[in-house]
Amino acid sequence: MTIRAFGGPHRYIQGPGALSELATLVPLYGKRPFVVVDVAVIGALREQLAALLKPCVDHVEFAEFFGECSASQIEAMAVKADAASSDLIITIGGGKAIDTAKGVRILRGGAIIVVPTVASNDAPTSRLAIVYTDDHVLKEVRLMPTNPDAVIVDTSIIARAPRRFFVAGIGDALSKKFEAEQCFNSGGMNFYKARPAGLAVAIANQCYQVIRRDAVASLAAADSKEPDAAFENIVEATILLSGLGFESGGLSIAHSLTRGFSALPSLNASLHGEQVAFGLLAQFCLEQRPTDFMSDMIGFYKQLGLPTSLTDLGFSGDVAEGIQIIAERSVAEAPYLKQFVGAVTVETVAAALTKANGLAEAA
Repeated sequence: MTIRAFGGPHRYIQGPGALSELATLVPLYGKRPFVVVDVAVIGALREQLAALLKPCVDHVEFAEFFGECSASQIEAMAVKADAASSDLIITIGGGKAIDTAKGVRILRGGAIIVVPTVASNDAPTSRLAIVYTDDHVLKEVRLMPTNPDAVIVDTSIIARAPRRFFVAGIGDALSKKFEAEQCFNSGGMNFYKARPAGLAVAIANQCYQVIRRDAVASLAAADSKEPDAAFENIVEATILLSGLGFESGGLSIAHSLTRGFSALPSLNASLHGEQVAFGLLAQFCLEQRPTDFMSDMIGFYKQLGLPTSLTDLGFSGDVAEGIQIIAERSVAEAPYLKQFVGAVTVETVAAALTKANGLAEAA
C-alpha cells in the first residue's frame, strides 16, 4: 500500500490589517529577524514594519530584494543574514522575494514567516523555492524541510496591488483541480513524494468552485482597492486553497509547460499565473475535453482577462517553432509531466499547444 501525505503552513492568517499579527507571532520564533522585503513595497511598509517589530525583538535587519530569484541572490542574502546573526526570516513581497527568502531558510535553518503583498501565485504556503538563472530561465526547485511557520495575508495590502497580479493568481489557482485530479488518477506523487490524500483533491476542487463563483465579482474590489467578501474568498482560494491543492495534491501538464515557456525570451514578461492559465488550456486539449466545456472556459478566461493564446502571453516570432521549443523543453525537463492519464510526448504536447493557441479564434 502506497503512503499518502498531506502538509501545509503551521498557521494561516488573512484579513485587512493582518500585518499587525507580526507583533504577536515574531517573538514565538526569534529575536533577531532578517526581513527580506521586495523593493516594490519597502518604501510603503518599512516604517510600519519597524514600528511593529522593534518593541518585541532585539534587532531587525532589513534586506531589499530586487531582480531574480537566483542561486547568487540567495547566497548573497544568506551572507547578510549570517552577518546580522539573524534567527528568523520574515519575507514580504511577491513570489520571487518569497522564494529567495525560502532559499535563505534552506541554507540557514530556523523559522520563516511569509507575508505576501500580491496574490499572484500560491508560493506563500509551500515549501518550494523556484530558482531561475540570472537571465530568467527556470533552473531548479529547492525544498524547505517544512512549510512556513506562518503565512500572514493582509488583504488591505493585497488589494492595493495591480489588478494584473490578482488575475494572474486566479489563473495559477484555476489549474489545481485539474492537475490534482490527473496526478491522483495517474498514480502520481505530490510534493511530499507520496500519494495525494483525498483531502488534497477535495481542496483543489473547492478552490475551483470558489473561483467560478466569485472571481468575476472580485474584480470590482481589485479595481476599487477595497477588499470585500468576494475578494477575500478569492484571495483565500489563490493563496491557501491553491497552495495546499498543488503541494499535497500534485501537479500535471499545466505547470509542466512553464518549463518550456521559460525557454522563450519573448515570454519573460508574462507572469507565472498567466503561463499556467494558458498551459491549462493545453492540458484540456490533451484531455480531449468536449467543445461546450472548452467554450465555457474560454468565455470565463475572457471575462477575467486571462491569456487564451501565445500572443496574449507576449510571444513574438514563428508560432510553430515556438511551440516546438516549448514542447521539447517541457517533455525533457518537467518532472510531473508524466502525471497524466494518456500519452505525453513532444508530438502530443505540441499538438495540444497548437490547438489551444487557436481556441479563442474558433470560439
